[in-house]
Amino acid sequence: MALNHTARGVFPIAPTPFHADGRIDFTSIDSMTDFYRSVGATGLTVLGVMGEAPKLDGAEALEVAIRFIRKAQDLPVIVGVSAPGFAAMRSLARASMDAGAAGVMIAPPNTLRTDDQIVGYYRQAIEAIGDDIPWVIQDYPLNFSVVMTPGVIRRIVTELPSCVMLKHEDWPGLEKISALRGWQADGSMRPVSILCGNGGLFLDFEVERGADGAMTGYAFPDMLVDVVRLQSEGRRDEAHDLFDAHLPLLRYEQQPGVGLAIRKYVMARRGIIASDAQRKPAQAMTAKAKSEVEYLLARLARQDQRAAKLVA
Repeated sequence: MALNHTARGVFPIAPTPFHADGRIDFTSIDSMTDFYRSVGATGLTVLGVMGEAPKLDGAEALEVAIRFIRKAQDLPVIVGVSAPGFAAMRSLARASMDAGAAGVMIAPPNTLRTDDQIVGYYRQAIEAIGDDIPWVIQDYPLNFSVVMTPGVIRRIVTELPSCVMLKHEDWPGLEKISALRGWQADGSMRPVSILCGNGGLFLDFEVERGADGAMTGYAFPDMLVDVVRLQSEGRRDEAHDLFDAHLPLLRYEQQPGVGLAIRKYVMARRGIIASDAQRKPAQAMTAKAKSEVEYLLARLARQDQRAAKLVA
């Protein structure tokens, strides 16, 4: 089940569920994985930015990854292995692959500024983990402060054959997708899978530009699955109508700092996880914020039965 450039669909970014006292909630890992499978996810990504990976020690990170991998069974699991040093990155990457992961995802450190520095970093990272591991470039300049032009992504893909996917999370980034797909079409870049992040905020047009789907989190990942499916079926207006209905809640969830709290709150309301607890340090929702989310859910319920189940 090794990851390759043909990966498509939706790989939800799975949050790490916790109990109120900060312990990892492994039962909710199981229920969340079952939910993702039931709504048509084609894979999972764990220990990403919204997976609270920095709040886990090395042993816990591997334990979480293994629990997802074992429960996912037939679903490919990508494990985020970004770390300050290559020793920790290699340890988690090799152990995750030994446990059955499909591949790993690597984000750049925020110290990189030039194209040569970016390519050099990834070259060293792959030397550390081994070029037998399929891996994903995480391109998220808003969070990592590292700007990857289409040209530098092409260099990485060309020079490092074990790179099979781009997690595209630039904003704005539609032209980047078009440039990369153009190079693929004219043969100047080999094919890679492109899955998009940013909470799905631009998914409606990203797939029209050539993205293969989404790798992101949202409290209604089943909506992301439906949008990608509808677009693939040529049902453009239906895809946009569904996306537009969710856009207010999608936007609300994208607030920096409190976004994960909002996502976990709604996921707990849906019964996907048992609790909206985060491991400290964390920013909690206020009572006013919860009332606003409930208002958005009530409005969404007029157009999507999945939200209607939450409205009294």
